[in-house]
Amino acid sequence: MALKPGKQMITRIITVMLAVIVALVGVSGYSLVKIMIINGEEYQSKASEQQLYDSLITAPRGDIYDRNMQTLATSSTAWTVYITPNGIKKISDDSKREIVKKTIAENLSQILELEYETILGYTEKNSYYVIVKKKIDKTVADKVREFLSSEDYEDLNLTKYVGLDETTKRYYPNDNLASVVLGFVGSDDQGLAGIESYYDNELTGIAGRVVAAKSAAGTDMPLTYEMVEEATQGNSLVLTLDSYIQYTAEKYLQAAIEENKIAERGAAVVMNVKTGAILGMAVKGDFNPNEPFVLSDAEQNIVDAVKEDEEKSTLKSELLNRQWRNKAVSDTYEPGSVFKVITAAIALEENKLNTQNTFYCNGSTSVAGQHYNCHKKTGHGTQSLAQAMSNSCNPAFISVGQQVGINSFFKYFKAFGFCEKTGIDLPGEAMSTYHKEENMGPVELASSSFGQTFNVTPIQMLTAVSACVNGGYLVKPHLVEKTINQEGKVVNTTDTGYKRQVISETTSSTLRELMEFVAENGAKNALASGYRVGAKTGTSQKVSKIHQTGDHYLYIGSCISVAPINNPEIAVFVMLDEPKGDKYYGGVISAPVNGKIMTDILPYLGYEPSYSEEELKNLTVSVPNTVGMTVSEAKSKINNSNLKYQVIGSGQNVVRQLPEQGSQVASSGTVILYTGESENKVATVPNLVGLTATEVNTIAASSGINVEFKGLTSKSGLKSYSQSIDAGKEVAAGTIVTVNFRDESAVDG
Repeated sequence: MALKPGKQMITRIITVMLAVIVALVGVSGYSLVKIMIINGEEYQSKASEQQLYDSLITAPRGDIYDRNMQTLATSSTAWTVYITPNGIKKISDDSKREIVKKTIAENLSQILELEYETILGYTEKNSYYVIVKKKIDKTVADKVREFLSSEDYEDLNLTKYVGLDETTKRYYPNDNLASVVLGFVGSDDQGLAGIESYYDNELTGIAGRVVAAKSAAGTDMPLTYEMVEEATQGNSLVLTLDSYIQYTAEKYLQAAIEENKIAERGAAVVMNVKTGAILGMAVKGDFNPNEPFVLSDAEQNIVDAVKEDEEKSTLKSELLNRQWRNKAVSDTYEPGSVFKVITAAIALEENKLNTQNTFYCNGSTSVAGQHYNCHKKTGHGTQSLAQAMSNSCNPAFISVGQQVGINSFFKYFKAFGFCEKTGIDLPGEAMSTYHKEENMGPVELASSSFGQTFNVTPIQMLTAVSACVNGGYLVKPHLVEKTINQEGKVVNTTDTGYKRQVISETTSSTLRELMEFVAENGAKNALASGYRVGAKTGTSQKVSKIHQTGDHYLYIGSCISVAPINNPEIAVFVMLDEPKGDKYYGGVISAPVNGKIMTDILPYLGYEPSYSEEELKNLTVSVPNTVGMTVSEAKSKINNSNLKYQVIGSGQNVVRQLPEQGSQVASSGTVILYTGESENKVATVPNLVGLTATEVNTIAASSGINVEFKGLTSKSGLKSYSQSIDAGKEVAAGTIVTVNFRDESAVDG
């Protein structure tokens, strides 16, 4: 007979059960508290990593425009290709999993031009998201989509494991144009050089974000949780640059570099002397910002010739940095005789001399035992201040410097901005090196007075000369005119106020007269037909390189020209570093570039030319249209245009002419009138180099070609130095050959 538990037994059982229940509840409660409260954030984060797909939406950078709202840099849609290795790992069938990995690696390696082994390695990583390649364009993205949707791989469900994320890619529609100014961006759209770097904060937008639920395979799940924060585009910049002026400066600079075999690149800057607005800033050789890490063919060949990998890598890095470097802002040079404008400004402002003073040059002078030669060994004799500047006479300006004295010289040297950076809105502006006042003696003053033994940047020299002609005001050079937002509203406008007044309007007026005299008598190659131009050229020795190059000097030829000199607005600076051709004087190699740039841009900017009678005789003529006319009518029209004609064929009407309507040829040129379907008359281009304008005209006419003159043609003693079509080449009769002229007697001290 079983015993019934007594009351005391029941009480004990209940007590034990309650104790167990309480213990279980306590343990469970503690575990829940630990999971939900103590370690809640950690577990929540892990859950989110497994269940949510968090992706940034790249914000487009702001655009960059020239002053006429022509696009210089913009951001276009691009795509990032990614794979989901963890999704591939969840394929249960081992054979199918290997097929998926190999299929992805084989096809993406071909489409994206990557190594097969590299992509295969990506498929084996322990990750939900691996980037295969960034910033591919639409053409390549479409090939990826075509691969993923191919019927050949339909059973593999590749869209679960490969995807495309939309992003942006920086695009420069004009390739090399203004590349050194614009700079470029890195793989993450951060500015790495030029305007892109200096204004990176303004151009960079605010990234967006997509948070979406994902499957165990790591792919997005439709019709489930998704949160999208749209990206905000960065502000855009409107530059002071003008695309046409930039193109013009680059075109003529590149031609001069090739003609004069320039070893260390060249620079050309066009600036408004009253506001400091940079209208053009050219540096050659440059690069294509769409492919900033690609060298030119010539430089790549130099790299390829190096055998050692480490040496090759170092050389390539040096050459890349060289092509990115803005020579007008980041490099310094000895200005040479261009600086004589500054020395004259100091002396005039301090009343140490006037335009009536004269100087005597016998070919040399000495200061404190230091001997200085003039470039003209026999000396210039007695000369006025204007003549001394035009002759670029070193002894004369040494005398001017000694009259000014160290204290006054340094005071104005500083006032003209040579002891500080200009503050131009570009990265990497260099600092000048010069003799400090306490370290300057008579010898240092002598060499400094004609622009030697100190270094400044081209942009410093340009702003200082601008102050000499604009009424005496030092401007701050700048490249950004204004900043605008997505809606086109102006966010910020650049202040174009002056830094300070350095010299008086009276002194500035005298300097304008002096510079015009120099242009007409010394720096004649800088003249622009139909315009009043002031100029000063310079040639400086690169003393620091003498020991590296043996017993001969290397030079920098430069020129600054200003127009219209009676009311200055536009200044052009040109520098050619280390010419290896026959000529090296700035007046011969650089000044013609100034003249060509001025000739092209002044009419474009709306300045009306005013020609002398002599200049009018040498101007080119616009060829009239005679097609469809009778031969008699065509002859009359050609004669009235101050041109000649030659009839080819026996027809009654003109069916074709050469040159064509609107072509510019020298007056007295010949128009070939074709009256039937006969073959072109052929002419052989003669050698037109080293001749006067009259000689060029005569030879061209007898050879059956036409010529267009560039540079100076109305001054005596000028010679042609290049032609657009090589001598000996056969062309159609009537073809136009452009012939360039310059004064090869121009020299600089």
